[in-house]
Amino acid sequence: MMKIQDESGVLKAGPVAKHAQLRAILVERIESTLAPHAAIPAERKLMAQYGVSRSTVREAIRQLVEEGMLYGVQGKGTFVAGERVQSDLHLASFTEDMRRRGLIPTTIVSAFALVDAPLEVRAALGLGTNEQVYEINRLRLAGGIPMAFERGYYTAKLLPDLESKDLSSSLYATFATEYGLRIDNAEQTLWAETADAVSAEVLGVAEGAPLMVFRRTSSTGSTSVEYVTSWYRGDRYQVHMTLNLQRQP
Repeated sequence: MMKIQDESGVLKAGPVAKHAQLRAILVERIESTLAPHAAIPAERKLMAQYGVSRSTVREAIRQLVEEGMLYGVQGKGTFVAGERVQSDLHLASFTEDMRRRGLIPTTIVSAFALVDAPLEVRAALGLGTNEQVYEINRLRLAGGIPMAFERGYYTAKLLPDLESKDLSSSLYATFATEYGLRIDNAEQTLWAETADAVSAEVLGVAEGAPLMVFRRTSSTGSTSVEYVTSWYRGDRYQVHMTLNLQRQP
């Protein structure tokens, strides 16, 4: 292997850019000595140790974040990514999904209100102009790590006194046991976004970090109950799909 450092550890100028050299060093450390979710050295320490500029350090780290090997937590530093949680596209609550993968799900309810249904929500849930919905914002964690933030709207007339229920548990289980409403079908759309300042702070990622966004309208029979948008961390979550020509209609 070509020697890219002198005896003092400073990176040498040469055909391989210094940020690429530093990236290779960090990859080796990630694979050999750093545990998942361990912090990597601070920018200043890396600058001093390898004799490189701040821009060189940031470029090496940026590449590893994009590759999913590192993730940033605003105000705390950069950490080694663990394995992504993989989800098949199927109808299940977040709580059920995480438990099936051996992770402990927890939920923090950040907002709850009874509001007049916005136009988009009325259209999705088939509501009239004067109907109300519960608006619930929740931060979802898996193994104590923020995984997703969701903003959901729920048809109020179907769920009287919902505010008295445990909103930090599975809402699908609550709907089934408390109201006899079993969610059995849904329409879901997925797209990508980058984290803005608000979502970055909530999810503990850097502004501009990749997010996967799911929008789901869920029903019991022909009755729509839920219209929810969920922002998932791209460094902690991935989706698996099985495609089979024989299953096409």
